[in-house]
Formats: sequence, C-alpha cells, structure tokens
Amino acid sequence: MRIGLVSPYDLGRFGGVQDQLRVLAAELRRRGDDVVIVGPGETGPPGAALVGGITEVPGNGATTPITLSPRAVSRAVTALIEVDVIHLHEPLMPALCFGLLRRKLAPTVATFHADPPPWLRRMYRTGRSMVGRLLSGAQVVTAVSPVAASVIAGVRRPLIIPNALDLRHPPSGLARNEARIAFLGRNDPRKGLAVLLRAWPEVKAARPDAELIVIGTEPVRHAPGDVVFHGRVSEERKRDLLGASGVFCAPNTRGESFGVTVAEAMAAGCAVVASALPGFEFVLAGSGVTVPPGDSAQLAAALIQLLNDDQQRRRLRDAARSRAAAFDVTRVVDQYHRTYRVAFEA
Repeated sequence: MRIGLVSPYDLGRFGGVQDQLRVLAAELRRRGDDVVIVGPGETGPPGAALVGGITEVPGNGATTPITLSPRAVSRAVTALIEVDVIHLHEPLMPALCFGLLRRKLAPTVATFHADPPPWLRRMYRTGRSMVGRLLSGAQVVTAVSPVAASVIAGVRRPLIIPNALDLRHPPSGLARNEARIAFLGRNDPRKGLAVLLRAWPEVKAARPDAELIVIGTEPVRHAPGDVVFHGRVSEERKRDLLGASGVFCAPNTRGESFGVTVAEAMAAGCAVVASALPGFEFVLAGSGVTVPPGDSAQLAAALIQLLNDDQQRRRLRDAARSRAAAFDVTRVVDQYHRTYRVAFEA
C-alpha cells in the first residue's frame, strides 16, 4: 500500500507529531509499504516532500511552526497524487492539513494529537456543523488519547490509537544512577522546566547526592549551577540518558494530550513524577506519581519521597515498563493498518 503521512508542522523541527511520522514511516516501510512524508519546512526526513515555508504562530504556551502558504496545498496534492491512503495529522490545522481535508483527494485517515487552548475548543464548539462537514472528508478519524478525542466531542467519535514508541533497541549498558532525575523537552513555558528548577534547591537540600539533567533544552539563565543541560541530542543518546536515570520528571503545566516524553521515560525504566494532567494520567495509567500542575513545593516533596523509597521506585519502574508496552510501534501500526484498509475500502 502507498501511504501519505502529512504533518502540518515544520518537518525539520523537534516535535511530537514530527517524531511520530518518522516512527510510523519506519515501521510501515519495514512491513513493505511505500510511504511518502509531506509537510512544510526547509529540511525533513530523507525523501520528504517539503511544500511550504514556515510561519511561527504563538499559542497554547508555545509557538507552532506551520505553513500559511496558499501554494502548500497544491504542492502537497502533487506529492500525494498516487497514494492509496492519506493519513493527516492534526486535520483541522491550517493551512496544509485543513486544505487537503477539503480536497478529498484520496481515502483519508485523520488523527487528532493536541489538547488545544480553550479559545480554540470554543471555536470548534461554535462551528460544530462546519467541523462535521470538514471531517466528512475523512473515512476514519482517530485520536491519540481521550483528551485529544474530546476536541471534536459531539461531532465524531474517534478511535483511540496511542502514539507509538520503537521499543526494539538494545539496552545501552550504562549504569543507572538512582539519584538522577531527568527532564526531557523544550523550554516552552507549558513544559514546566521553570517549575522543576524552582523545586530543585529543596530536593538537593534533602538529597545532596541527587542530580538533575535536562535533555532537549540549552542552558537557561538563572538555573542552579549544578543542573546539567544536554541540549538537543540524538535518539540513541536520549535513550541512554533516560536509561541511566532513576526518576523522570514531567512538570508540564497544561496543554498535553498524551505525553510522548513520559512514555519514553517509562519504556527506559524510569520511575515517573508528573503533573496531574489528563493526558499524562492516560499514559501512566497508575504507574507513576502525579502532583498538581505548577506546584513546585508538592513537586519537590514527591521527588524527595521517591528518591528516598527504593521499593516504590522499583514497583513504579516495573509498572511503567509494562504499561509502555501498549505503545509499541508494532501494536500501533497494526491498528493504523486496519484503519487504512477501512478507509481504502469505504
């Protein structure tokens, strides 16, 4: 089957949707499918069809790199002209996925990823009939979590197909430091790094042997001097750093529909302390500790308690690894293959 995977976001940028396209494409190709990745940007995966320049749109505590070029859709149509199925990620995101959904070019699967800000949810509710007409261009609609599915509540009932992880990597062989806490993500306000940095002096005072590493972010001003920043790293290095950490901290404040970084840490064998966001709670399914978003005092207390309790860390580690198996790319692509067949045969 020839499948077109379409991202509305800059393919050359670090991001959850872009990473998912790479993981899905690799597994689909391993199974013998012909895959073309389409999206905006100046760089992308080898062979990707790049269809437009980038505009940074602020929102939801971050900036979103999308294309607003009116020619992006026509370029994407050219790249997708011979596909059997189009898989649109964030189908209502302008201009690319929104425009392709309206074109009804080929059988389409549409996947919702995000927990959008309240104003956008209100817009979807107000324009419910228009959203319904747009989504009629997709034979199958999916969402990565119940939070993402709630975006179109009352319009369509999506299938829940989670984000995928490639779990077929050998252990790194690095020794795990049980007193090491890892953070993974960009330094966008909603990712909560500032909350963790406020909590860190209290954690360090209680456990002088504790370490904090920050992956995916360059050093930030006013961070305590003992925090180690690794910046953007390769996938292999990321897995090694997570696998050598005892605890993973996800202090995000809002706007998370799933939590790929949480799932990656679970698969790497970290015990998890995360904000009590519905998306994170769906991923954890009881296999981690949750605290109120933005509360640095409770975050510090939870981290200290977990560092001091070897038995709880082992229990959470085992539960997290078991839960992460549900996100194995082989399982996820099995589910997507069924949706592609349904869309193709509709």
